[in-house]
Amino acid sequence: MGKFSDFLFQNWGHVLPIIIAGIFAVAIVIERVKMVFFTYPLAGRSKFYHRIRELVMADKVQDAISLCDQYPQKPAAQVMKEGLLRAHLPEQMVNDGLNIVVGEWVENISKRTAFLSMIANVATLLGLFGTIAGLIQSFEAVGTANPQEKSALLAAGISSAMNATMMGLGVAIPAMVAFSFIMNRTNRMVSELDQCTLETLDIIRQRAYGVETKRVA
Repeated sequence: MGKFSDFLFQNWGHVLPIIIAGIFAVAIVIERVKMVFFTYPLAGRSKFYHRIRELVMADKVQDAISLCDQYPQKPAAQVMKEGLLRAHLPEQMVNDGLNIVVGEWVENISKRTAFLSMIANVATLLGLFGTIAGLIQSFEAVGTANPQEKSALLAAGISSAMNATMMGLGVAIPAMVAFSFIMNRTNRMVSELDQCTLETLDIIRQRAYGVETKRVA
């Protein structure tokens, strides 16, 4: 541990960019996990859709919109709200409005996640850069050292170079793992928004034709 701390203090030029990349990665992971795992998902979506359907079929569209307003940070509720606000318009205009609001929410759900992949790649390259720079310094020092000191200097230089690689991978691997989990959740949420669009159109059509269908569980 002592040698690693010596490496940190003696190689700030290589270490600092990797640490900064790690800090950015942690900040993005915390913010994205909070949003896509806790803030954006709507618990009990099926019950929510069922309740909206009941209100709309009872000609209580305004009450359905008010119910959506209770979930201002839930993409599914806001997509449903946009459709209900346009329920009196032609179906193509309803569909256009839904596509617009879905696109806005997809952008919100996806933003900053791609930076994790970039940070992982950059951290790996920074570690490799530190490794190469460390090896160059090591061989230069060995070239001018006494024969008795060459093996010790070479070992110290290689150790320093490998520490740079380890630091880069230490940032890159968790960043890529987090990226995979967050992207998986993001893709699921985008699929849920597509499903919400279909649910909204189905409810509006049923209201227009005055027919309510019941699903078999």
